[in-house]
Amino acid sequence: MTSSDQSSSHNVFVYGSFQEPAVVGLILKCSLIIISAQLHGYHLYRLKGRLHPCISPYENGVINGKILTGLTDARLENLDMIEGTDYVRKTVRVVLTDTCEKVNVETYVWANKDDPDMYGEWDFEEWKRLHMEKFIEASKEFMEWKKNPDGRSREEFEKFVLADPPTPA
Repeated sequence: MTSSDQSSSHNVFVYGSFQEPAVVGLILKCSLIIISAQLHGYHLYRLKGRLHPCISPYENGVINGKILTGLTDARLENLDMIEGTDYVRKTVRVVLTDTCEKVNVETYVWANKDDPDMYGEWDFEEWKRLHMEKFIEASKEFMEWKKNPDGRSREEFEKFVLADPPTPA
């Protein structure tokens, strides 16, 4: 691979909703080779009031996730836009589940490592059962907004990925 090829091909470790092929296909408008991997030294947290998780450094943590391979600059830009300013994209080292090979990839780390809204552990299977349908609808809305913002702000669409407010007793 030449250096110019490398600049336009990115591998990204995902650990939340982007593990779901339906979400990846909707946001990135393509099919990708997806590889199982583990990220050591981080913890996968729930976020109070949100449907999506975050990760933050945690000495003994291990996160199971997927690597989206061969992303173009434009597709990486789509991920950056979806993740917004709450996340920082950084290079990490992961272990491929099938071969135990260690590779460098990019991932999205929660920008505020001391955020009091981080708690517990996020569960992908629970998310699929309870929230995936709502998240996919929100993602469709977001992609439409990206094509034509029509004066609306990104914040208007962030409300779609917030957890449903508690129902009064």
